[in-house]
Amino acid sequence: MKNARAWRYAALLTCAGLGFAGSASAQDKTVKIGVLNDMSSLYADIGGPNSVAAAKMAVEDSGMKAKGWTIEVLSGDHQNKPDIGVNIARQWIDNDKVDAIADTPTSSVALAVSNMVKEKNSVLLNSGAATADLTGKACTPNTISYTYDTYMLANGTGKALTKVGGDTWFFLTADYAFGHALERDTSAVVTANGGKVLGGVKHPLNTSDFSSFLLQAQSSKAKVIGLANAGGDTTNAIKQASEFGIVQGGQKLAALLLFISDVHSLGLKTAQGLTFTESFYWDMNNQTREWSKRFVKLSPKGTMPSMDAAGVYGVVLHYLKAMEALGGNPHDGAKVVAKMKEIPTDDPVFGKGTLRIDGRHIIPAYLFEVKKPEESKGPWDYYKLVATIPAEDAAKPLKDSECPLVKK
Repeated sequence: MKNARAWRYAALLTCAGLGFAGSASAQDKTVKIGVLNDMSSLYADIGGPNSVAAAKMAVEDSGMKAKGWTIEVLSGDHQNKPDIGVNIARQWIDNDKVDAIADTPTSSVALAVSNMVKEKNSVLLNSGAATADLTGKACTPNTISYTYDTYMLANGTGKALTKVGGDTWFFLTADYAFGHALERDTSAVVTANGGKVLGGVKHPLNTSDFSSFLLQAQSSKAKVIGLANAGGDTTNAIKQASEFGIVQGGQKLAALLLFISDVHSLGLKTAQGLTFTESFYWDMNNQTREWSKRFVKLSPKGTMPSMDAAGVYGVVLHYLKAMEALGGNPHDGAKVVAKMKEIPTDDPVFGKGTLRIDGRHIIPAYLFEVKKPEESKGPWDYYKLVATIPAEDAAKPLKDSECPLVKK
């Protein structure tokens, strides 16, 4: 009997200890977020230091520091290389105890980091990487894609231009995961809407000379030249296309992924008339204007926020809301992401939305056209709205999803 009582007493002490440990874990109010992106090359103006500023702004706006939380934001330059990105992410998680990694432009980097984050049961808050595979065949319970993807871009710009007569296409494609996914998704939309793809050419990432690629596009006689690239590659291609007189010759350039930083770099004289799709523009409404004016004061470059930087703000803010709803940091990435999917999204950059089971943020997208110089009323007044793409049309339908989390 004495042995039985002693065993029960020991068991009760063990349970009490476990309960105390669980309670302590639930009350852990320390969070570390690492912003991982291109800080020094062709995508630095899209996110770079501005994305770090956006993450810090989200931390302040969450109000959690005043409630006793300690939240730290780190930053790292993945140099658009998957091995470097994974090494930084692994060091952050293993050594620095980083809880979530944000931004990750460059789809090849994001896909590699997403796999590693799943293995470590951490969180990937993707804003910058465009490949729809992150919420498709490569989806995990630990990754969120908040801002845009190749499906959205294709169904915005690709569909719009094909329907108004741009029924033959030739692609200039960045030769890595993002470019391949964007060409794939846009080609599918073009053909589904009665158009035809006449061909395409792949170019190295961060190339400076587009002359041979543009000559091939010009000689194809395609009505639309689809630029399946981004950042410095897009602006260089557009500048050199202008020198070749491609638009003057009757062909249209489709910038399948364009950011306000690109338009700013090009200037309205060169960029005017470009049609493209985004999910955020600073001058959409009073909320976006007020938030963007606050952002400019925090921006290291004093620039308006890109769609990518806005997405970093929105997804970090929502991540922190989920952490607060859990009552503390559970150090369980899948659990935090599941809570993020339970809570409706609501932020000053995208408004109200939801996170689907596949990790995709369901929000409207917008088809814009770059204004002519004489149409602009002041600094950063660059876009005019052509059409709004409803939230349910901006994301791939779940019935067509390849995400293993989706039950059919």
